[in-house]
Amino acid sequence: MTRRQTSSIPKYKRRSKRSLGGRIGAFLVKLILALILLPILWVLAYRFINPPVTATMLGDVFAGRGATKEWMSLDRIDRDMVRAAIGAEDSKFCSHNGFDIEAIEDAMKRNASGGRIRGGSTISQQTAKNAFLWQGGGYARKGAEAWFTFLIEQMWDKRRIMEVYLNLAETGIGTYGVNAGAQRYFGHDASAMSAAEAARIAAVLPLPKKRGAVAPKGFTRRYGNTITARVGQVRRDGLDACVYAEAAAPVDKAPPVSKVKRPIPGAEYETLTPPPAPVEDVEALGVEEPLVEVEPVPNEAPPLVEPPAAEPPAEEPPVAEPPAAENVQ
Repeated sequence: MTRRQTSSIPKYKRRSKRSLGGRIGAFLVKLILALILLPILWVLAYRFINPPVTATMLGDVFAGRGATKEWMSLDRIDRDMVRAAIGAEDSKFCSHNGFDIEAIEDAMKRNASGGRIRGGSTISQQTAKNAFLWQGGGYARKGAEAWFTFLIEQMWDKRRIMEVYLNLAETGIGTYGVNAGAQRYFGHDASAMSAAEAARIAAVLPLPKKRGAVAPKGFTRRYGNTITARVGQVRRDGLDACVYAEAAAPVDKAPPVSKVKRPIPGAEYETLTPPPAPVEDVEALGVEEPLVEVEPVPNEAPPLVEPPAAEPPAEEPPVAEPPAAENVQ
């Protein structure tokens, strides 16, 4: 084909033939970059911004069930709720990097043996699914879940992961977050919950559309009782320490122990706050200067003191002997 004949072909056709492979390659490169960069920017944004809506919430809205949620910061959520979530869903939350390999292998073995399908997802994986993805299975969603789990473990701390989880987890039909769940089931928010109430909400999390936290029956009731016992174990073993590592831990239900000084020297004792009212009036003691802390007096026996020597009794006058009788012949 001569140069003149080549020039008669439209330019857009010549360009498309020459650059078809290049354009496909460029599209694939852009797609890969988008799949890498967009999730990174999305996760970074949610580190500082609370997720406004999720795919699961939109599904409930389109289905006519609505979506009720009320965000509550982790500083205000009762610590027993955090302990119940860890005890029920992920006891190794503070020690793994987002994936519990042993739990995944154990779930695979149980699922292979038949029966009810069980998952080995950690709280981090569930947070990634709730915040960025949709419900349901499939290899595509599982792969995306693993990628987002890796990102939040690298870009968030454990405290932020737990906060997002407790505010996005589905706790009932059209109800999202433990705060909305506590108001729905118990008539108060999630700032003050008993261990039993927290355990009941945690027992609902795996199947929120089929289980209820009010007057639970059967498996839900038994599972809730088990979680209640686990709350104490999480407390004793410090399994929630990473959640409060970078912030002051909220005040626990048990009042702190403090030392109270009374105006009587040495009367230092431990009591539960608030301290009891003093039993004596300070002004009545005639104390004008402020009281100072006095070291308690050791409990020692007083030194022995020898009693003073007794005075010798006064000498009595000698008794006169009667005169001897005369011998009369």
